[in-house]
Amino acid sequence: MELKILGKGCPKCKRLEELAREAAAEVGVAPMFTKVTELDDFIAYGVAMTPALVIDEDLKCSGRIPQKSEIAAWIQAAEK
Repeated sequence: MELKILGKGCPKCKRLEELAREAAAEVGVAPMFTKVTELDDFIAYGVAMTPALVIDEDLKCSGRIPQKSEIAAWIQAAEK
């Protein structure tokens, strides 16, 4: 499983990564984390606002920081 954090490295992007790592640990998954920082890549995913989270090439959210429970649910669903 791969989780991509899309953003330029702002505090919100860093917070999203922290929450995603915590959620993955709580679910018992050790995904590969990738930071995506290029504007062209944001556009390819259809992201207009960062931060954004992509799990296994599926855009889960953009322009907001989701709750850790939301991220955990997305990770669990992607495992199936």
